[in-house]
Amino acid sequence: MPIETVKLQDKEVILVGTAHVSRSSVEEVRESIACYKPNVVAVELCKNRYDVIRNPKKWQEMDIIKVIKEKKAALLCINMLLSSFQRRIGMKLGVMPGEEINAALEEAESAGIPVAVIDRSIQVTLQRVWHKLSLRERCMLLFSSLLSIFAVEDFTEEDVEQLKEKDMLTAALDEVAKKTPVIKSVLLDERDAYMARKISDLDGEKILAVVGAGHVKGIMAQFGKDIDLAALEYVPLKKKSIWGWLFPASVILFVILGFFMGGPRQGYEMVKWWIICNAAFGALGALVALSHPVTILIAAAVSPITTLNPALASGWFAGLSEAYLKRPKVADFESIHEDIMSIRGFWRNPITRILLVVVLTNLGSTMGAGLAMPILTKIMLSG
Repeated sequence: MPIETVKLQDKEVILVGTAHVSRSSVEEVRESIACYKPNVVAVELCKNRYDVIRNPKKWQEMDIIKVIKEKKAALLCINMLLSSFQRRIGMKLGVMPGEEINAALEEAESAGIPVAVIDRSIQVTLQRVWHKLSLRERCMLLFSSLLSIFAVEDFTEEDVEQLKEKDMLTAALDEVAKKTPVIKSVLLDERDAYMARKISDLDGEKILAVVGAGHVKGIMAQFGKDIDLAALEYVPLKKKSIWGWLFPASVILFVILGFFMGGPRQGYEMVKWWIICNAAFGALGALVALSHPVTILIAAAVSPITTLNPALASGWFAGLSEAYLKRPKVADFESIHEDIMSIRGFWRNPITRILLVVVLTNLGSTMGAGLAMPILTKIMLSG
């Protein structure tokens, strides 16, 4: 386990690098705190994750309808998929993810040592990633996250020890990260800078920080630099893409030209196929998510309209419908950690199924719009 000691003006910082699902890391964290006797124990947690550890039932406070209205369903779905990746590795090796963090909290509490959380909110991190990705890269991110559920069947404890060279999030998204440098930048580099500044701001002569081993070198490199925490916590507004308006404008222009050049019959034919393609694929996305029949009908009805307005998405309407029709119960929140361990569980649990309704309906609607364009072009040219 990598341990680095750094002098920062009047304080000493001990960085303890861990793997997030490793038996050895758990014991080494306990031994390090007992050996170094720090004034403060800092852990790689944000306030929300710390609260969940301290109050496991905090999941029950989540408002799924609010998540959909705030357009965070895809991000929450990715977060759950990544949690599933870690938990499946942990179950395979008999160590739950974050057990070394729990060990640090328990050891600090028993010794009467204050605890500080130093990581950036996972929601902010994922939102910053999402903002910087193209539509294609977002689809890759979702696909890679889904594949992470199957990526642990042949994992050994030696493989887990190798994860000490990486951040767990990046490990789960390794293939996407290789092709998309922005993911590494936001998931690793930005968080290295953020945690370095948070550690530097702590009071105490001796600070012991428990972080993923992949962060140790990056944090050390950031010490002493002028780091703006507010800038790293800022979530930019949604990008205004010209393509977002250019595509629907092109569709409308095509249909208008169809009416003028080929007559009403050709124009109506183009409108018909636009509706068929969008409605069919939007409904298919909702169907694949095993949503309620009413939700499938709503997905079909709104998809031809929402694809012509970048400010709307068919998945939001479908997700809200599913949430109202099959409102999650307390038991669904209590079982969510077990349900996300398998593909079947994602579809069985009403909470994750609602998220899948949003994501898959949006994906289906987008595919339908893409399929409709060459059909509209063919109809117009044949006139």
